[in-house]
Amino acid sequence: MSDAAYPAGQRAAAEYLRELLLKPGAYRDAWRLLVPAPAQRDGVINQMAVAEILAGHLQAGTLPGHRQLRDVVADSITGRQLPREFLQLFIDAFGFTDDEASRLWRLWNGTRTIRVITGAKAVPTADGQSLSQALGKPRHSTVALHDHIQVGADGRIDQARVNQVVEAIVDGMDRVPFVGDTNAFTLEAGEGLEGVGEVRRVSENVFAAEFLLPKTLSLGDTATLQYRVTYRFPGNFDDPDELSWRRGANRRLENLDMRVAFHPDRLPSRVWWATWDGIDGPLIRQEEVQLDNQHSAHRFLRSAEKTVVGFHWTWPGTSAGPDGDHGRSQGGRQ
Repeated sequence: MSDAAYPAGQRAAAEYLRELLLKPGAYRDAWRLLVPAPAQRDGVINQMAVAEILAGHLQAGTLPGHRQLRDVVADSITGRQLPREFLQLFIDAFGFTDDEASRLWRLWNGTRTIRVITGAKAVPTADGQSLSQALGKPRHSTVALHDHIQVGADGRIDQARVNQVVEAIVDGMDRVPFVGDTNAFTLEAGEGLEGVGEVRRVSENVFAAEFLLPKTLSLGDTATLQYRVTYRFPGNFDDPDELSWRRGANRRLENLDMRVAFHPDRLPSRVWWATWDGIDGPLIRQEEVQLDNQHSAHRFLRSAEKTVVGFHWTWPGTSAGPDGDHGRSQGGRQ
């Protein structure tokens, strides 16, 4: 790592740092325990509480100069100033995982393979005309797609790992679009990708980005790419968005393999495989499925076109009755 990050890298790391501190779970719980309930506000980090967490970890002389910790917090989470020692202090004080710490440092150093995307709330995917204007004409077809979704011990959708094989349908293809319609997520490019392009707002809370390929493809060439999407759901299990995973296929999609894995400490009471009438439409059909010995629901489709398919589930003690619920639809133009 270099001694200093570029300003853009500091801002990107600060954005992800905010997401970690706001994501429901141990990090947010740590500082919210120091905030009286009337003063707690959704989507707002209490800087004094975070400063107390840092102070509890800080040893004399760790932080250079005489800056107040509240100023450190304010500068860090806004990206105004996030030098190495500040970022390391957050990592140590909150005990971020190795993966999270690695992602923070990569962002700090200016990586193009990670984008943090944040909106106000979950909304349906924008209509076809808006997407066409944002992404242009299709330049690829998907010949294989594997969605592997992990649901954590707290019952929230944690992340999706996606493997995709694409075929160029025009000469000069050098990117693959992605569309997300959830309230907040982090997009990370993996093997077979050079990085993630700039994020664009398609509608109020729908975002589009493009994965950049390491080389330009000619007509008929194929490429295999991997990426990961990490989510920040609030934990509202009355919201169907948090009780489903769906994949929309506008154009023909070949070899769709979908797997939802549940943490063994939090297993659903019932799981269904279902088809919906479009992104915003009602549930058309469903069939109950049983989890395998790895606590996963799995389905393979040879092809899908102009449809929305996926899994939805209920937790013990909650009511079944997902008819008409929309739920999460993830992915780009397929």
